[in-house]
Order: sequence, then structure tokens, then C-alpha cells
Amino acid sequence: MTRKKVVLAYSGGLDTSVCTRWLSEEKDLDVVCFTADIGQGIHPVLLGKRARASGAKKLYVRDLKSEFIRDFIFPTLKSSAVYESKYFLATALSRPLIAKALVEVARKEKASYIAHGCTGKGNDQVRFEVSVAALAPDLGVIAPLREWDLTSRSEEIAYAKRKKIPLEFGAKKLYSVDENLWGRSIEAGPLEDPWEEPKSEVYQGTVDPDRCPNRPLTLQVHFEKGIPVGLNGKKVNPLTLISRLRTLGGKHGVGRSDLVENRLIGIKSREIYEAPAAAILSAAHEALENMTLDRNLFHYKRLLAERYAELVYDGLWFTPLKKALDGFVEVASRRVTGDVRVKLYKGSVTVVGRKSPYSLYRKTLATYGKDDAFDRRIAEGFIKVWGLPYRGNKESV
Repeated sequence: MTRKKVVLAYSGGLDTSVCTRWLSEEKDLDVVCFTADIGQGIHPVLLGKRARASGAKKLYVRDLKSEFIRDFIFPTLKSSAVYESKYFLATALSRPLIAKALVEVARKEKASYIAHGCTGKGNDQVRFEVSVAALAPDLGVIAPLREWDLTSRSEEIAYAKRKKIPLEFGAKKLYSVDENLWGRSIEAGPLEDPWEEPKSEVYQGTVDPDRCPNRPLTLQVHFEKGIPVGLNGKKVNPLTLISRLRTLGGKHGVGRSDLVENRLIGIKSREIYEAPAAAILSAAHEALENMTLDRNLFHYKRLLAERYAELVYDGLWFTPLKKALDGFVEVASRRVTGDVRVKLYKGSVTVVGRKSPYSLYRKTLATYGKDDAFDRRIAEGFIKVWGLPYRGNKESV
């Protein structure tokens, strides 16, 4: 009898390698592994050897970096979405993309299930499973870490050794790390005490601000309709742009954040984030919006940005509300074109200049110098009309 197939989101680490064997033996399934290259740094040959030695029938590796930037990172940048003011959503953004790819592989392989190695109390399980349900409700989802009786890393290692899964077992990992080209997330281990300052070893993508160059670095970013397309006067492709900003920002200690955040499932979690490119582009993008959007549109867009961030964080990428918000953002971004200069210095990003052909800034109205063209006499009437509802209203005092 032919066994059914399952497509597993595979990283090549301990959890997903053990999941591969467990799915094959305990669930009696043919396992097809899938790995998305989203800039985390992968070794396809090594992954293939590990996947097959773990019991997989096949491994797919797809380069999704360009799609990740075009369809996930840039729309979120345009929306100004940052979760709880500090998290640029790097990991959260990658999950619906990976889920989409898993579904595509499942269709190609005529698989019955999709599986992942997420824990039972994290956000990623929600992001994967809700996305799969939206795209392919007929596919079953298996989450081994919610079912098996392996309760610790040491038990997983023992299982792997017993099953002769060839992994490199070193000292116990202190931290749980997820990384892609948009950012790096670190949690667990000593970070679970929110009073403890993170040790220097936590940060692998940014230099300690105390050890950064003593001279600031100024960069110029060009945007067209809210999308960054140029750096220092030259047009560059999206991957090159983000890679350069990631390197330069990291060298100057930009993009670090330490957040006790509210997880979707109701618990608080202490997370460390490194996102140099995201921090630089977000600061520049906001400065350009300040210049090109009128007051009502700018303020209302900021309200929707918080909701957009929640949708991404909560795994609701493939939803009608998210699509509707994208439509709003697209219209709001039509005139967000121009250049922004930012200065990087010892962990900070400071906007030091901006210009746009659609700028709403008028020096003749803003100046206090001799070129002032603002008719000050009209202010008195404006103030009277503006304050009319409150005139003599003692209840408000």
C-alpha cells in the first residue's frame, strides 16, 4: 500500500531532523522536506544529506529572497508597520511566504499533509497553520512538537543518536535564533530573565555601539512610491540595497531592540532583535511621508500601521482585511517619492535631510525670515472658529 506524503518545513537543525524521522516512523508517511532560502545562509548539499539521512524521500530548496522582498518586506515597509514600536516583523513576514511555498510543493507532490517544527506555545505555529488553511484548507497539518513525548533537547539528541541521524551535537544551545535578510530574532536561555542585560554573544549582526566607528556615516536613500530603489545616487536592485544597508547598519550598531512583547497566544516573551536595514529604511520612509502626505492622511495611516503590524504578527497575511489595507497603502504611497539622507552613528539612525518633487513643505509659509508669505491676520479668525465649540464651556475646565 502506497504511503501518504507530508511536506515538512525543514531547517536542517535538530528539531526538524528528528521530526523527519518521527513523521516517517510514527505517522507512517513519506516525508518531503522543503527549505526556503530567505537570506539566512544555507548549505543545500549538507541539507540534502541530512534530510535523506533523517528519513526524507526528497528535499526541495528554493531561493525566495526576491519574492520575500517584493511581496512581503516592501509592502510592510510601505505600510509603516512595526509591532509594538520595536519589532520590524522579520520572522513573522517570512512565515506566510514559506507556507505558500509549502502548499505549492504539496500540490506538486500530491501530498496530504504539511508539517512544521514549531513549539506549542509560540507564534509561528499560528502563522503557518492559518496561512495553510487560507490557501489550502483540504491539507492536513501535523505539528510533531505538540504530539511527541520528547520533552527536552537532550531527549531529542538521544532519539537522534538512537536513530543514527547524523547531526553535529555540540554544547547545549543557549539561545533560539531565527534569521533572514530582513532581521534576526533571539530568545530563550539567559534572555528569559528580563532583568538581565543581554551578553555580547547575543548580537551577531550588529557591532556594540561602544565599539562602533567614531565618525558617523551618511547615506542617501531614494524612494519611488514608497519603495526604496536607490542608494547614494545610484539605482540598485532590492536585494543589493538591503544587503548593503544590513552590512553598513550593522557596522554602526544600528537596529538593536530589546522587547518584552505580547505574544498572540497570551503570554509575554522577552525577545532581542537585530534589524539594521529595516531600521534605516523605516526611518527614511517615515521622514519622506512626513514631507509628502497631508496631515490627515499621515495621521490616519499611522493608526492603520499598528493594525497592519498586528495582522502580520498574528499570522493573518492572507485575509480580506490585509488585502484591503494594502489597497489603502498603495493609494497613500503614490507621492512618497524622493530622497532622504540618514546619519548612522553608534547605534542611532538620524534623518538629516529630505527632498521630494511632491513635497508639501513650503519655505515661504514656514519661514520667520524676510521671505515670509504667510498672512498672519487670518490666524485670529481661524482661532475663533476653531475654539468656538469650547467658548464659555465651563464643564471642560
